[in-house]
Amino acid sequence: MRIALALFLNAALLAVLLPWLRRQWHWAATAQWRGVLAFGFGLRVLVGLVRNLHPKEDAEFMSGVSDIVTTKLVVAPSTAWTILTQAITIFPKGAAASDFVFQNTSNTWILIKILAVLNFGSLSTSWLNALYLSLFAFVGCWHLVRRLADVLPATPAGAGAVAFLLWPSVWFWATGISKEAVLLGSGAWLTAQVVTYCYGRPLRLYTQLKWWLSTFALALLHFGMRYFFALPLLGVLAGVGLGQALWRARLLRQRWQQAAVLAAVLAAGIWLAPNAGSAFRLNKFTNQVIRVYSTNLEQSKDKPHFEYPSLRPTIASVAANAPLAVANALTRPWLGESWQSMYVVAACENLVLLVLLGFALGAAFRGRAGHLPLVLALGLITLCVVLAFLIGLTTPNLGTLNRYRCAFMPFFLLLLLQHDYAAAWLRRLGLRRLPAQEKRPATNPPHPARA
Repeated sequence: MRIALALFLNAALLAVLLPWLRRQWHWAATAQWRGVLAFGFGLRVLVGLVRNLHPKEDAEFMSGVSDIVTTKLVVAPSTAWTILTQAITIFPKGAAASDFVFQNTSNTWILIKILAVLNFGSLSTSWLNALYLSLFAFVGCWHLVRRLADVLPATPAGAGAVAFLLWPSVWFWATGISKEAVLLGSGAWLTAQVVTYCYGRPLRLYTQLKWWLSTFALALLHFGMRYFFALPLLGVLAGVGLGQALWRARLLRQRWQQAAVLAAVLAAGIWLAPNAGSAFRLNKFTNQVIRVYSTNLEQSKDKPHFEYPSLRPTIASVAANAPLAVANALTRPWLGESWQSMYVVAACENLVLLVLLGFALGAAFRGRAGHLPLVLALGLITLCVVLAFLIGLTTPNLGTLNRYRCAFMPFFLLLLLQHDYAAAWLRRLGLRRLPAQEKRPATNPPHPARA
């Protein structure tokens, strides 16, 4: 029975995936864009498979526990809803399991439940689960790449492709059985949803319903993977969406007013967060920062790392170390901190990143920063700074830092590749706007009162 179910589920997946790939191939009408599609797809799938042929550490643990969950779902299907939704699950000791206790907000437990469901299609085969999650990460990133090219005709068409599909640390870490794959895939797809709503054509009633349901599901999934990483993106997208909705309703007349709406939404979120749970109160937040930092530092004594000697569990101390934390998240490891191959590759990537940052700042100084909508640009800048601060402050291990920062790195690269010089470089690489896109009407029209 399980084999028949697995065959049916995989056939259904192929029945959806193959036509979708055919449509994307048709959309990518040039050799360069089709190369990006094939290369990005191949990288995500191949790396995910290779890294999970023999799962290690977190992937191995989560796969093992997910097998236990799947077994319980098969043996007692009536308990499925309880197992997949209850706040705390305890597996009694027995021949096949040990004690496991997870809070419902545990991102490890949420990914285990996802793997437990995927096991029905993979027959608990790790490399097949890795394939499923790699496909999800690719589809989410490709949706954003395509939507940016479709609905923002004034921006460089290839910026999203480089940032979300071709940047080495992004496709290396956000793939396979990992929280990063689900986090980036859901975050990119969610951003694509909001970009489509804000700057695309108005949605029909049926499409609006589908949009709301899929956006809500993606937001829940993204929140479940790492809620402290998800909240800044959710706040930014809510602010951008509300500002654009007010603009279309003619309640705003200046672009800076949209920026004010974004700031108000983020400020309201910060003010309301402590009432949503103790985890978001300032004293809890600072203590959690110190706890995570101290734990990671202790585990990194014999590995390349950095330290914050003055860090204390106070707002003043956290704020004082924030600029250095952002700088560390963006620039470490430096070339020469370690000569192990992974650190050398990461350091070389950081050198390229700094060069791109220099060009972007120079272009902005010359008034050629590009044409990304102001409120979207401000929102993405806020997102990158906040996540760089959180990751840089709590993750002193250079290897883990390089992995965690793939949550914001593609958004940061998207910003760095918006200026006019980057647009010219991307056009020379063949990543220019497609003829079908150039013929589209403007998707971000002027204010209705001025139309």
